[in-house]
Amino acid sequence: MRLKTIFLPVLLILFSNVFSQYPPPAGQEGSTAIHKDSAIFLNWASECTIEPGPMDISNPAAGLATAGEPGFAIGFADNQIVSLGDGGRATLTFEKHVSNGEGPDFAVFENSFLDDFLELAFVEVSSNGVDFFRFDAVSLTQTMIQIEAFGLLDATKLHNLAGKYRVEYGTPFDLDELDDDPALDKNHITHIRIIDVVGSISDEFATYDSQGNKVNDPWPTPFESSGFDLDAVGVIHEGSQWVDDRRTLSAIKVYPNPASDVLFIESGERPENIHLLICDLKGKPVFKKETEIFSDRKIEISLDNLEPGMYIGTVFSDNFSHSIKLIRN
Repeated sequence: MRLKTIFLPVLLILFSNVFSQYPPPAGQEGSTAIHKDSAIFLNWASECTIEPGPMDISNPAAGLATAGEPGFAIGFADNQIVSLGDGGRATLTFEKHVSNGEGPDFAVFENSFLDDFLELAFVEVSSNGVDFFRFDAVSLTQTMIQIEAFGLLDATKLHNLAGKYRVEYGTPFDLDELDDDPALDKNHITHIRIIDVVGSISDEFATYDSQGNKVNDPWPTPFESSGFDLDAVGVIHEGSQWVDDRRTLSAIKVYPNPASDVLFIESGERPENIHLLICDLKGKPVFKKETEIFSDRKIEISLDNLEPGMYIGTVFSDNFSHSIKLIRN
């Protein structure tokens, strides 16, 4: 009877870990990983604040994680990171709010160099900057043996934990998965918060998933780059920061696209002041056309100084904004 008492829980844990599987690493069939160059990304985080955690929560005297800068988490996923430390957090904001669309709405990028050396983090969102709501994260990794500093994890046992995928591949999050709450407007997300999973299975320092499981990931990592290494947050669905004047918006045409030497902006309705801003995929402005008044309902813009590639073009006025992907041949 005693042997049954000892081994039955172990067998249940092993059974659960074998048969409860989630999507596999990037590049494998069924993976939900999204490459940083995917055309579905419309924008990237524009501001980031960091509350760093200690390099080793069990040894506070060692100091805080210091690798990277908050600005490294802004813009395109370029493998420049800021480390959060044990339990540290990053709060990101955006030029336009994140909205709830079909499928995933944003993705979080970490810098793991392997499919199975994974440092994890919880993800929370807010529509007012005060009330934050956490995605239900699940870790089915065993909790009997500590994953050591350079230990490995199985991505198929992880769900809704940032860091599930290797460098250049984002972990997607779908706002539809969050419960409805009066304090959360899923169509107007203004803040995304990334919180490092400490990873210790010690009762004193452990963090827990939505099912009450301890989250076991590489620990301790007593280095300046301790904890989750945040690279970027890419936006898949976004709203506008401008008043939506649909009559004007529907009247604006930008062509040709792809373009070679010349781009045209045409108004099918009334003349008005118009601006054009072209940014690279990191969000850096590379071309700006100052206020222009439609005289013949068409503006011709030379692209001679724009390098070939993909850009985000935004046409805006006092009462509308319209962003599109532009390709310069």
